[in-house]
Amino acid sequence: MNAPKWNAPEWLKPGLYGALIGAVVVSISGFTWGGWVTGKTSHGMAVAMSRSEVISALVPVCLDMARTDPERAAKLAEIRTASTFSRRDALMETGWATVPGAKTPDREIAQACLVALDIDNSPDRAENSNNEG
Repeated sequence: MNAPKWNAPEWLKPGLYGALIGAVVVSISGFTWGGWVTGKTSHGMAVAMSRSEVISALVPVCLDMARTDPERAAKLAEIRTASTFSRRDALMETGWATVPGAKTPDREIAQACLVALDIDNSPDRAENSNNEG
């Protein structure tokens, strides 16, 4: 048995091709220039943004812990003597990047706190006391 053949009107074929090509063009332009994203991408972006906001909210806790630490000067000196790429680890060892309730320090909080402390320009740094010219 042969399947019945459907005879489409001649004018329908260009309309279907136009609709298909239009859908492809709109999809490509939407995802490349229109800012459209998939659900997975939007979820990843939301997680990254919320993580960033949490880090920003916890930096004042780190700064307060640094400000009230009785061994602040010694710890800052230790951080200053560390090489630039290991300062984050040195700050993590001080305990300032360990938020209350956590068992371990957070690397991202330590990095943000390090930037906020501005170690090289902080007033606890021993400056040259000679006033030259």
